[in-house]
Amino acid sequence: MIVLMYGFTVLLLLYGMLLLKKEKKKQVSARLATVFNETAEETVPAGTPGEDIKKISFFSRIIKPLWKETRKSLQKNLTSEKREILEQKLLQAGSPFGMTPVEFRIVQIVMLVLLPLLAGGYALLTNAEPGRILMFTAGGFAAGKYLPSFYLKQKAKARNKEALKALPDFIDLLTVSMEAGLGFDSALSKVTAKKEGVLSSEFQRCLEEMRLGKTRKEALSGVRQRLELEDVNSLIGSIIQAEQLGIGMVQVLNVQANEIRGRRKQRAEETAMKAPIKMLFPLVLFIFPCIFIVILGPAIIQIVEVFE
Repeated sequence: MIVLMYGFTVLLLLYGMLLLKKEKKKQVSARLATVFNETAEETVPAGTPGEDIKKISFFSRIIKPLWKETRKSLQKNLTSEKREILEQKLLQAGSPFGMTPVEFRIVQIVMLVLLPLLAGGYALLTNAEPGRILMFTAGGFAAGKYLPSFYLKQKAKARNKEALKALPDFIDLLTVSMEAGLGFDSALSKVTAKKEGVLSSEFQRCLEEMRLGKTRKEALSGVRQRLELEDVNSLIGSIIQAEQLGIGMVQVLNVQANEIRGRRKQRAEETAMKAPIKMLFPLVLFIFPCIFIVILGPAIIQIVEVFE
């Protein structure tokens, strides 16, 4: 019964997070409707009568103002240096859930408070000893402190892996488009429109930044900052250098595609060479003992019976 109540509490927490995301989407829709002179749904006009105010959701009356005040206070206390670091990490992770640095900081604080309480409450409900309660609380505190950062690192790692996998084919399509007579920007726009994935979305953002006034060097450097990959750094560095020196872009892309495929082959060979060493530990710990039990077990039983 205690475990069921604990699970029900966690489910309620997850449901509340989903509702929060839904309300945020409604708020964005209302803002867009205001900009385009449209009538936004579920907006309350000024001077709403008392009966209509009662119909407003609990989220709009209590949670939303509290959320705004918390954001304002944290935004004042968060230094520009920390904000830039958090923003860079969020960009590398693909801006999960559209979070800003302030919102991510709020999530960190909430988890830092909530997880120790949940862990300690679970230990209390199971009538655990004081030492075990303290251990559960400390574990919840450690999880609340490191889980958000770990989540961002894993998201960034997954995005980098996906981008690295798609990079050679992306360069080939870009090269073919330029050989067909398109300029670099036009070819990049054509490839990003036809191809999906992390790499396409990053270069699409690069094109949008160039349309907004950034130079090609600045926009490409932004891609290099959001994708921490040696191959992407080499590609963008070569493109910037080719633009400055006036070298043919098709030649540069062909060379980069060959080099990236060569490095990918080397990484595959390195992974294959590491496989036997990685397989050694499960063999020694799990498979060999079972084989020894099957082979030597009957002999040991017979020896024991003889000496008895």
